Amino acid sequence: MSNVIQSIEQFLYRASEYCDRQQWDEYLDMFDAESEFHIPQWDSEHVYTTNPKREMSLIYYPTRAGLEDRVFRIRTGKSAACTPMPRTMHLVDNVQAEQQEDGLWKVKANWATHFFRFGESECFFGWSEYLMRAEGDSWKIMSKRAIVLNDKIRHVLDFYHV
Repeated sequence: MSNVIQSIEQFLYRASEYCDRQQWDEYLDMFDAESEFHIPQWDSEHVYTTNPKREMSLIYYPTRAGLEDRVFRIRTGKSAACTPMPRTMHLVDNVQAEQQEDGLWKVKANWATHFFRFGESECFFGWSEYLMRAEGDSWKIMSKRAIVLNDKIRHVLDFYHV
């Protein structure tokens, strides 16, 4: 089991590095084509939304196509929200993993993303929950839900911040 967790940690570290270096093709390839990407909104002080089809979310993509669209808009300069792109540094910690009955792995990890844009440094922080499946000697993300713990979001929040 420790080898599996170590493998998952290395996978998450690579995902963070791809995002920080804006290696979007490599980053997107880590997600299954049908993977869901969700950043819930806080419903109250300690309760966040769980049903993105019925409740508000900060970001929700039912498949990887949503992430692919964001990357397309970044590359073509059609996203004012990320022009200029911020410099980011993702930190991942406290990775926990548990195999599910269907063979998928439920993974939880804490994260902090420091970013610099327009002469200011900021940080988003929280935890992410993943469903992952083994693929060869690596992994594919089947779903990612990132819980942003910041009370106030003073700047644009996008997929590359979590």
